Amino acid sequence: METPLRDKGPAEINFVVVRENTEGLYTGGGGFLKKGTPQEVAIQESINTRFGVERCLRYAFDYCRKRNLRKKLTLCGKTNVLTYAFDLWERVFHEVAAEYPDVTTDYGHVDAVSMWMIKNPEWFDVIVTDNMFGDIITDIGAIIQGGLGIAAGGNINPTGVSMFEPIGGSAPKYTGQNVINPLAAIGAAAIMLDHLGQPAAAARIENAVRKVVARDIRSLASGKMGKSTTDVGDRLAGYIAAD
Repeated sequence: METPLRDKGPAEINFVVVRENTEGLYTGGGGFLKKGTPQEVAIQESINTRFGVERCLRYAFDYCRKRNLRKKLTLCGKTNVLTYAFDLWERVFHEVAAEYPDVTTDYGHVDAVSMWMIKNPEWFDVIVTDNMFGDIITDIGAIIQGGLGIAAGGNINPTGVSMFEPIGGSAPKYTGQNVINPLAAIGAAAIMLDHLGQPAAAARIENAVRKVVARDIRSLASGKMGKSTTDVGDRLAGYIAAD
């Protein structure tokens, strides 16, 4: 059956999501009134500070410029419903954009962006969004590239220590079975090296990952690769050594 991604490859699927990761709905703001009664009220607050929003947006603009691919930054939000939070995001987005005349900007509602990521992934270069929407669309991005086993990310502190990991975290149920796909963790190491100013080393790892995916494994899913975790790691190390 034909799908929108049938003829899409690396040339079309090549975008990065920058997600604000300290604020929004994940701060835990809110509470209950009359909990456990028929009149119960649950409130969950999205906390967005000017400092946090601008810090995220400036990082996204800088990253888009450094990436130097299409130099297009898309703000993903929901301005028609979240009329306070994304009013702030949109205003700061346009204010900061004035300082980056070389970066093209556009905007998409999160539901539309979710659709376009699958229908027309080639439209995107860098997407910037808040904590909740970033959590959602990065999982869509992961499955487009083959699943959580290949999707890497980083928690970036622009002025301090950062942390890099597979976006899906760990998989305790597979502990000790030697069947986990290690490529997301290895890809996270590549992102870390690039962040630390070692783009050539990062590129060697990414090129090796491409070779392993193309030549050596049947599936990116854990337990279905046709190779063990150790085998995949050894083959990737071999490609790096031969590069």
